[in-house]
Amino acid sequence: MTSDISMTSGSGGENPLLSLEIAPEILSLIPAGVARRLQLLPIALDHATNTLYLMLAQPENIVALDRIRNLLKHRYRLIPKRADSTEIDEAIAHHYGPGGAIDGILGEIAPAAPDHPPASTGITDQSQPIVRLIDRLLREAIAHHASDIHFEPEVEHLGIRYRIDGVLYHIHRLEKTLWPALAVRLKILSGMNIAEARAPQDGHFSLQLGEHGIDFRAASHPTLHGENFVLRLLDRQKGIVPLTQLGLPDDLRTRLELLITRPEGIILMTGPTGSGKTTTLYAVLNHINRESLNIMTLEDPVEYPLPGIRQTSVNETARLDFASGIRSILRQDPDVILIGEIRDHATAEMAFRAAMTGHQVYATLHSNSAIGALPRLFDIGMQPDLLAGNIIGILAQRLVRMLCPHCRQPYSANAEECGLLGRAASAALTLYRPAGCAACHHQGYRGRMALMEMLEIDADMNDLISRRAGSREMHRMAQQKGYRPLAADAAHRVLEGSTSLTEVRRVINLSGNTP
Repeated sequence: MTSDISMTSGSGGENPLLSLEIAPEILSLIPAGVARRLQLLPIALDHATNTLYLMLAQPENIVALDRIRNLLKHRYRLIPKRADSTEIDEAIAHHYGPGGAIDGILGEIAPAAPDHPPASTGITDQSQPIVRLIDRLLREAIAHHASDIHFEPEVEHLGIRYRIDGVLYHIHRLEKTLWPALAVRLKILSGMNIAEARAPQDGHFSLQLGEHGIDFRAASHPTLHGENFVLRLLDRQKGIVPLTQLGLPDDLRTRLELLITRPEGIILMTGPTGSGKTTTLYAVLNHINRESLNIMTLEDPVEYPLPGIRQTSVNETARLDFASGIRSILRQDPDVILIGEIRDHATAEMAFRAAMTGHQVYATLHSNSAIGALPRLFDIGMQPDLLAGNIIGILAQRLVRMLCPHCRQPYSANAEECGLLGRAASAALTLYRPAGCAACHHQGYRGRMALMEMLEIDADMNDLISRRAGSREMHRMAQQKGYRPLAADAAHRVLEGSTSLTEVRRVINLSGNTP
């Protein structure tokens, strides 16, 4: 949090307020219309003291400050600073950007009684406020590098949240009466049935920003207060990351590069939804892609187009599921096969039979750890003799936010924190925590990185798989072979100052960690 903002008085130079980096959550506290009327701009928020810093043309305006306190329900202590009114007006237009435009569009929509929501006629006309409002919201989310947009109807309002770096932030609160028309517009864009509001629906659409293409995956779900609507944003350019830029430790990347040179066998990638599995697998495919290989994928759906690779989406309407899709792909003379997800016995059996017949196979599987993937495969009915000899490696992954290098704060770890990181309580250990500055939008974090563990399957591990050994015995054997669990990688990243202990504990259980 930056509190030493220069106070300006119209010196005639550049407007210093334009260079500030203000987090979306801070701007969302005060609507653009209110900011313009009262000539003020929220610039920083100190979470530790619940203090909100404001730039005002008239800091002594008690009436304006009281209105803000009432708006914020007295949750924050206000610290006003003086700035020139012209600079504030310019800064509001600059920082609120699409938000300011959103406020203007909302002003065009005539108020409606609760039992008479805005009409959805002309909902495809680009001149209509509802159409322009959705367009602005989508572009705003893209500008904030959001991965998901949540439209969440409540009793009296419509909440809109963006997921940024894996964390949801409340950005807008709109009148509930707007939601029916907004939902219709989103359904039209996504190719959904606008007359159906009681059953879940899925859809997709694309938005072109110059040469920059963004794909949206849409899903609606009926709730007590109306349809919940979530959009997943897929940036075609950001989706393909070189293997060398995944941020993996050098030793792990070297072992992975050796593993993917194996001509046959199956490599499994595990982790929860949103853990970056697809990004890592795409990086691997892009790394091995060459003219002499026929690489084919079967996904649900295809998220990013990869040049030179044949990609297919499963289609239940056309009776193309994962199992039947793999059978079809095997008749296409493939060298490498990517299977979007192993969900059931039929898909798993086809994937392993493809590996048995000399193909290199990549697939994702939902499990909590690399070793946990083996019991999961047993649970869906796979036999040990089919697994042994065909799995060559299992990777597990999570994503954590990285500390902003400009404002991270050092502190001395206490006994509990030392224990979680596998260090003696008496050790003098320096860790880092988030602070917040202009460079990181006052969040304390900037970007994300992958935590990963890799289990290589050799003859000894295959023996354990063949006799269906328990997870504990497999874990002991893996440690003898140099296996490094996720908790150890997480502890290493905390100790080197890349992320915070609080952030790691948000996604990984560090209990019992012994790096």
